[in-house]
Amino acid sequence: MHAAAAPEDRVWDPQEKLPRESLAVLQLDRLRATAGRVLAAQELGAARLAAAGIAAAADIRTLADLAAVPFTTKADLRAAYPFGLLAVPREQLVRVHASSGTHGKPTVVGYTASDLEIWTELMARCMTMAGVQPGMVIHNANTYGLFTGGLGFHQGGERIGATVVPVSGGLTGRQAMLLRDLGAHVLVSTPSYALAIAQAVSDAGYEPADLRLELGLFGGEPWTEGMRAEIERQLGLSAVNFYGLSEMCGPGVAAECSRRDGLHVQEDHFLVEVVDPADGAPVPTGTAGELVFTTLTKEAMPLLRYRTGDVGTLVEAPCDCGRSTVRLTGLTGRHDDMLIVRGVNLYPSQVEHVLLRAGGAAPHYQIVVERPGPLDEVRLECEPADRSADLELLRARLEQQLQVHTGLRITVAVREPGTVPRSEGKAVRVVDRRITSADARAARTGSA
Repeated sequence: MHAAAAPEDRVWDPQEKLPRESLAVLQLDRLRATAGRVLAAQELGAARLAAAGIAAAADIRTLADLAAVPFTTKADLRAAYPFGLLAVPREQLVRVHASSGTHGKPTVVGYTASDLEIWTELMARCMTMAGVQPGMVIHNANTYGLFTGGLGFHQGGERIGATVVPVSGGLTGRQAMLLRDLGAHVLVSTPSYALAIAQAVSDAGYEPADLRLELGLFGGEPWTEGMRAEIERQLGLSAVNFYGLSEMCGPGVAAECSRRDGLHVQEDHFLVEVVDPADGAPVPTGTAGELVFTTLTKEAMPLLRYRTGDVGTLVEAPCDCGRSTVRLTGLTGRHDDMLIVRGVNLYPSQVEHVLLRAGGAAPHYQIVVERPGPLDEVRLECEPADRSADLELLRARLEQQLQVHTGLRITVAVREPGTVPRSEGKAVRVVDRRITSADARAARTGSA
């Protein structure tokens, strides 16, 4: 059923290597089918199409016509909570997932049987692209439940013919034992939780050589190349980046191939655009901007031009693996993760980059933002990589490097090893206390 290839370049579905011209024909056909479903049964989407002069699916003559359709946003999903954006009767849903609610009320996403089948195939495709093969043991430490990561990787692994161990998150010491005893070849988790597992492996007295790990499939949060290198060093595996969001399907929207040179977008199922976060205008190829996706095969909840809030860059140059799809690079995080501190834009990933390049610091950190007076203050809380390190020297070096690379004066507090909070899912990298601080000052002065 599936194309045979060398182990380092296995292909699950021949459509991964469709010529660009053939891919565009398929996308247009599927876009028209999606528009038909939206016009027939989704009030909000039908209104957006009408605003672009599209009253019937046949009115879409080219893919470029999509640019006239107004965006769909997270606010639209929240306003339609829980099932207002369904394009099928609620009774046709076979499963419901929801976003993590990191930036507000969770958004609910429904799946028909066809949606689940396509998602499973997408996960099998992306996991095969990353290097997973039949018979491998997959240790799935993503949380099971409303979070799509757990069941998404589970379904894909089983479809490939791998052995899936549904460990889920938590009981981190037990994770280390099971990794060794069950001989897992693949670890699946968020990047931050992989580091917590690595610490548990070390605490148990194991070395990376005591494990059989070959691959790590990580997503759910932004992470830097420095974090990738640290995970690979501590666990002795090859770390692979996955991208997805529950509004599209979950993981499976894009993933790295064996070349690790950008994440291949599954363009036969998702149309991708990059726009300026400020005004929504398209940006030139190769320029960073906000990612916008349109679903092409979703039945239950098709979305047109959905603004993800995620910042990335599209690469159109051919990949050496032979896949024809565009690739995502420079995934720095969500646009609304960006902090504006004293007029300077700051992404948490910039701080992580400096922390891991400076040397001497462990890859566990939090950024604390406060406003004790008229100006914002930023503090990096981190830990030494070595208990015997000169903490004052490490603090001074990090403060100097942060000033150089961010343009901000960021104070550094080097804590005792193990005291910076760990996460079993998505890491909480920023603690913003500015509103609380303002409220406290107002209460002290009687101006509240």
